[in-house]
Amino acid sequence: MGYLDPAPTLAEALVRTAPIRDRLSSVIPPVEWPAFAEDVAAIQDLKRRRNAVILAHNYQTPEIYHGVADVVGDSLALARKATETTADVIVLAGVHFMAETAKLLNPEKTVLIPDSAAGCSLASSITAEDVRLLRAAHPGVPVVTYVNTSAAVKAESDICCTSANARRVVESLGVPKVIMLPDEYLAKNVAAETRVEILAWRGHCEVHERFGAAEVRALRAAHPGLVVLAHPECMPEVVAEADYAGSTAGMSSYVARERPARVVLLTECSMSDNVAVENPGVEFIRPCNLCPHMKRISLGKIRSALETMSGEVTIPSDIAARARLAVQRMLDIA
Repeated sequence: MGYLDPAPTLAEALVRTAPIRDRLSSVIPPVEWPAFAEDVAAIQDLKRRRNAVILAHNYQTPEIYHGVADVVGDSLALARKATETTADVIVLAGVHFMAETAKLLNPEKTVLIPDSAAGCSLASSITAEDVRLLRAAHPGVPVVTYVNTSAAVKAESDICCTSANARRVVESLGVPKVIMLPDEYLAKNVAAETRVEILAWRGHCEVHERFGAAEVRALRAAHPGLVVLAHPECMPEVVAEADYAGSTAGMSSYVARERPARVVLLTECSMSDNVAVENPGVEFIRPCNLCPHMKRISLGKIRSALETMSGEVTIPSDIAARARLAVQRMLDIA
């Protein structure tokens, strides 16, 4: 089905989206808003027509995160909210494993990803066969799999976790040793907080692995009083230099709660923009790293997906049933 109703004109779109433009003026100059207004207005119309909801990760750009998203958050929040929607169509503004997770939890709904090539360095670092080989090498040791993985990898796992609940998931199993996949640094950071022995894989996030401890010290020297927040996908030595380490939701909550005068978020670039909109008066220092996969998602691609109903996510039933169980086990204890 195509776009049946007349698309809003630029003049109409500018009027309709003016409140969004004003809210985002600190991160998107108003002179640039005409480049976004028509797509934002058209997407709003399409959501109503399709009975669609847009789930957007914290790393999406502000015009998506604040302009068209219905639900925003980290991987755990999106997984939870995916189970609560009454929409017929879910558009996942994020990367492919997130869209797969939404489909696992909503098998009867249509799940679209605006760009199927939006991948993840962590998800591509491990395969289902790798997990089977690890199980053979460590018989009886349960496998805890980060949600940043394919459905096929989740299907070979005992339980999933996110950066927000990893320690809780690991300790919930009541065992002395677990295999934790695929993020080596997240596994090491969790290992430092628990007595459970953790066997790690060698996967890394291409965004977070680029931050270094020396960079953190240089930032503190250049910006007195700086509060440093780090994602646990960063190297342990970076986490050790930070004032707080946590998921993207945890970092956002920290800023809202503590209201630091000056802060840096050691994570993907758009996160700082999105949190800054919600916390005027807080100064954000922005030495960030872009995620090339998240940035494949754009307003234009979201609009096209809703117009043409393209980019539908499907998962083979045998893989879906086992992967769904691993995700649901996480949600049951998180």
